[in-house]
Amino acid sequence: MGSQLGRYFRVTTFGESHGPGLGCVVENCPAGLLLCEEDIQKELDRRRPGQSRITTPRQERDRVEILSGVFEGKTLGTPIALLVRNENARAKDYEDFRHIYRPSHADYTYDMRYGHRAHLGGGRASARTTIGVVAAGAIAKKILREKFGVEICAYVAQIKDLALAKDFKLPDIRTLQQIIEQNEVRCPDNELAQAMYRLIQDTRQDGDSLGGVIEAVAENVPPGWGDPVFDRLDAMIARAILAIPATKGVEIGSGFRSTTMTGSEHNDLFYVENGKIRTRTNHSGGIQGGISNGERIFVRVAFKPTATIARMQTTVTDQKEEVVLKVKGRHDPCVLPRAVPIVEAMLALVLVDAAMGAKLARLDSW
Repeated sequence: MGSQLGRYFRVTTFGESHGPGLGCVVENCPAGLLLCEEDIQKELDRRRPGQSRITTPRQERDRVEILSGVFEGKTLGTPIALLVRNENARAKDYEDFRHIYRPSHADYTYDMRYGHRAHLGGGRASARTTIGVVAAGAIAKKILREKFGVEICAYVAQIKDLALAKDFKLPDIRTLQQIIEQNEVRCPDNELAQAMYRLIQDTRQDGDSLGGVIEAVAENVPPGWGDPVFDRLDAMIARAILAIPATKGVEIGSGFRSTTMTGSEHNDLFYVENGKIRTRTNHSGGIQGGISNGERIFVRVAFKPTATIARMQTTVTDQKEEVVLKVKGRHDPCVLPRAVPIVEAMLALVLVDAAMGAKLARLDSW
């Protein structure tokens, strides 16, 4: 099972949604980084369940424990083990699914792959396993911010057909980080966020679910991060983002919109500003030839509607019997508000790994 991400800053996640706990092991974090549990906890609090009336009501504190790799408040350069214990798992809610394949879940495919699965809450396929990603991402974000001045922010840009206006102007990234935490949807347009909130509430009461789009930006990424050909920075970002449960598409920069443009419209023309080479537009999304060019990295992520819905659906059992299913339990009617810190974490993990790779690529950087 592919539970590891990164070539230099390596992260291995572990755990199931209804097991004793979940977490990660982070290897090759440089020694000397000031790190405490609160640095990680503030990111986990943004991801945890039970935040509002439009998220799952499952109550988990998601308190992180640092088991190794930190001494007297500083990293040692040794593997950092992080653990979050499950406190509010309700196995009885899933007992009916022991032999039933839920529509659009990983129940059937895991059975076909392994012949044995944890049917409680989706096991390893559950979005709860992103706890390890967010915990490791908190360390990555801290390194990027303190060492390189890189800031990352993701936000909800669309839920179903409610979307930010095409001419919506994003504020500076520090302001953006503050604005999205002021509403429960994490959308930078407060009026649109209210409409999104009502739509999620209405859809939940109707027993259904919603998908949408999250956008993410990374500021101050220096030029020269990323490797050509198979380890292109945009390819590594796409690989990591698509590992997030419920993701169905990734765009970098202009993405699919570029197919409607001519080369003269799409090319990002270079110029010099205050002694630095810049581009007048950013259709490339901050990446050219798989390597960062110093402009804002811009990513769009498509999330499908949550697979678990409170409606009667037809399905089959592992004995190929047709049955009618109505799912019980506690679930998100729309994953996007809680997925924002997960997207940020994945982007941070790829960027810190690319930063380490860039240092190794040139002798003059040693």
